[in-house]
Amino acid sequence: MSTIDNLPPLRDVIETHELRARKSLGQNFLLDLNLTAKIARQAGDLTGCDVLEIGPGPGGLTRGLLSEGARRVLAIEKDPRCLPALAEISDAYPDRLQVIEGDALEIDPLQFLTPPIRVAANLPYNVGTELLVRWLTPKDWPPYWQSLTLMFQREVAHRIVAEPGSKAYGRLALLAQWRADAQIVLNLPPEAFTPPPKVSSAVVHLTALPQPRFPADAAVLNRVVAAAFNQRRKMLRAALKGVAPDIEDRLLAAGIQPTERAEQVSLEGFCALARAVAAP
Repeated sequence: MSTIDNLPPLRDVIETHELRARKSLGQNFLLDLNLTAKIARQAGDLTGCDVLEIGPGPGGLTRGLLSEGARRVLAIEKDPRCLPALAEISDAYPDRLQVIEGDALEIDPLQFLTPPIRVAANLPYNVGTELLVRWLTPKDWPPYWQSLTLMFQREVAHRIVAEPGSKAYGRLALLAQWRADAQIVLNLPPEAFTPPPKVSSAVVHLTALPQPRFPADAAVLNRVVAAAFNQRRKMLRAALKGVAPDIEDRLLAAGIQPTERAEQVSLEGFCALARAVAAP
């Protein structure tokens, strides 16, 4: 039995159910249950919270979340091979785990969750960034979640917490820091996973702010920032020429010189630009 519950160690679970991580699904499994419990603790006090987990795989983090006191976990898993292993966890934690087979990009979790809600996941590498952007850019704010505790490739994690002027600074940093406090809370080497990925990983914890730091329309800000950093070596007047025909005037209205490059502009500046672009 494992050290956190009465279920078998994850290596035995993977062997029993013949689970091999699939690269096509962005899978890398964490087998150290003490480590998955440590990640679960980074999500904060889970007592009285529903937790959304994406891509639970054989259930290492799932077991960590449940053992750390989550009221209920909703796990969305695309790989049907993992469902029998997750069913065993559900049996061990009656009425506290619901597993849905499907694509997290296509499922509305609010049908199944009751606030307060936290999100915690070892995200599949191939959908992690898209899910993060969706969680950060709902039309209405505050969002349905209180916090996000997410594992990414370390390079992506650094992009989320990057400061202006750095090579990592870009769309993810701006969207994350506009509406949340973001920090890296844990670093993991490749050998922590099976199979070991070619890169290191990190856990990022984001706490939703009551209000965005600066006013802006989420869709407009996302569009402006994506265009600006898609051609980050160009001056903004060139990178953003497709955003508005009079982009130079709108840049100046936002207090930004058209000859600046995207990495030189602060979060406050981009929010001002989004407001200028949205203006009649």
